Amino acid sequence: MRNQQATQLLFELSKPGRRAARYPMADVPDRPLTDLIPEAQLATALPPLPEVTEPDVIRHFVNLSTLNMSVDTHFYPLGSCTMKYNPKRHERLASLPGLVDLHPYQTPAASQGMLQFLYEMQQMLAEIAGLPGVSMQPAAGAQGELTALLVAAQYFRDRGEHRTKVIFPNSAHGTNPASAAIAGFECVQLNQSEGGYVSLPELQSQLNDQTAVFMITNPSTLGLFERRIQTIAKMVHDVGGLVYIDGANMNAILGITRPGDFGGDMMHYNVHKTFTGPHGAGGPGSGPIAVRDFLADYLPGPIVTKEQQPDGTVVYGLKTPSKTIGRMRTFFGNVGILLRGYCYLKTLGAEGVKAVSDNAVLNANYLLQKLKHVLPVPQGERCMHEFVASAQKLKTEKGISAMDIAKRLLDYGFHAPTVYFPLVVPEALMMEPTETESKETLDAFAAAIEQIITEDPERLHQAPFTGPASRPDDLKAGRNPVLKWVAKA
Repeated sequence: MRNQQATQLLFELSKPGRRAARYPMADVPDRPLTDLIPEAQLATALPPLPEVTEPDVIRHFVNLSTLNMSVDTHFYPLGSCTMKYNPKRHERLASLPGLVDLHPYQTPAASQGMLQFLYEMQQMLAEIAGLPGVSMQPAAGAQGELTALLVAAQYFRDRGEHRTKVIFPNSAHGTNPASAAIAGFECVQLNQSEGGYVSLPELQSQLNDQTAVFMITNPSTLGLFERRIQTIAKMVHDVGGLVYIDGANMNAILGITRPGDFGGDMMHYNVHKTFTGPHGAGGPGSGPIAVRDFLADYLPGPIVTKEQQPDGTVVYGLKTPSKTIGRMRTFFGNVGILLRGYCYLKTLGAEGVKAVSDNAVLNANYLLQKLKHVLPVPQGERCMHEFVASAQKLKTEKGISAMDIAKRLLDYGFHAPTVYFPLVVPEALMMEPTETESKETLDAFAAAIEQIITEDPERLHQAPFTGPASRPDDLKAGRNPVLKWVAKA
């Protein structure tokens, strides 16, 4: 049954004269508003806000929330995004007095506890990356990419080198070329060799004294670890370039290998993915970057410092690197997400962090084996934390597309995997189960897909059937968004 209080706008529920609260009359002397506000600045009419009761408001938003899919309500195998469960313990810890109520203008002397946690987080991120310089200021992964590329640009300017090109594989996240372009670089895209790995001959053909950075996600968006990464890094370093590791897929290698050890000079983390901060719908996020020691002076500030005083006490402070590129955002970034990541890392410890990746890889390979007979996986009999299946054969033989499967999964109570990315796999379904899902959940998900592909293709084209909307015109909505409610005549 259609829940009108969830699917109607508050404007549609509005009735003149209804109120959620009524306030007593003001007991201050009655003065003309023009004594306080210039007449030209006064509104000529009340804003056209909905008039609803408190139960209307509460029921509307509570019922609306039940239409959402989230990691708290459903399995969320969104490839390349690591949508793992967010422990509620971390939410409680991040809300403790003294943490949640700190003001960003408080002095370092009045914020020693918070600065200690930030310093320790810097050190843990440096250790996991194998890269000693860390800035936690970037607000999300894409801004982390941009920050690192601006650091690289400043580094080359400081050396008097005019390097213009950033190279990346064709399976890269779209933010890689976008960040490079914003940072002022020319983008060079590589094709892949057979098997989904970087083509070394093609890479060699593009490397020269104009090469600034080679950007690579390792493991890649195809769920493959680039086995020749050290050779690739040496090729880039031999022409004076830097290697950037996109950290979106760190969930596969935590505690097992480190970007700094296999040749990376810079990387970003997605704390809101890898370290269980809640994320989605554009935020909040946190995208710290880690860099080699010779790049640390260019990082955006502030960086947290630790000094031991003559009397033995430890004092934490803030320092701006000597050649900094400047701030990327206000204050210190999204500290609440950093705090949740800190709790996660402290809870797990070194062995626990490694177990995260072990289990993420195990879950992904288990799901791959369950599905590969109905959804072929073009690249790799084994994968890391995710894999990319293809519905191309199903589409050719039965007319069932990746989108049909994704939409119908909603009726079975599962969020869809990523579809049609990366573009190098036709009819792509990119699946990442993460380490937080049980065998029973993965079995149920695989069974749902097996059932879906036996259904009538014409019916699948109309799915989903259980939500308030089936298949809205996404293209039309993007090009002609309706941003204002207009009452019907």
